[in-house]
Amino acid sequence: MEDLKLKINPDVASVFNTYPDSVRPQMLALRKLVLETAQEIEGINQLEETLKWGEPSYLTKIGSTLRMDWKAKSPDQYALYFKCTSRLVETFKIVFKNTFQFEGKRAIVFKLDSKLPKEELVYCIKAALTYHKVKHLPTLGI
Repeated sequence: MEDLKLKINPDVASVFNTYPDSVRPQMLALRKLVLETAQEIEGINQLEETLKWGEPSYLTKIGSTLRMDWKAKSPDQYALYFKCTSRLVETFKIVFKNTFQFEGKRAIVFKLDSKLPKEELVYCIKAALTYHKVKHLPTLGI
């Protein structure tokens, strides 16, 4: 597999640095999982890490925007956000209904003090990063 070219907006690091010490490790672990997952997907040779709505965001030519953030108004949780007009979250609710907590049609929500369900989350990340190639499949290829 060819190397993934990562295009990084330097302002993203500033956002990670502003997260409280109690949150930053979880956010960085989520970022690492997104980057590692993108590296493993055939057909993705470039991943852009940028800010959308002030949140760390990940874009590919064949996928839907994937964002992540922690908000002070909900200090005990952080989330992975998906385009709400896509079928991503509605599909995740069917496939992983007993694994994740969801926020409407737009997010998977994680508790700060809970272990990240990495194996299942990788499927969600892959579906988002390849959405334009899998959106016609009944469960997005999951």
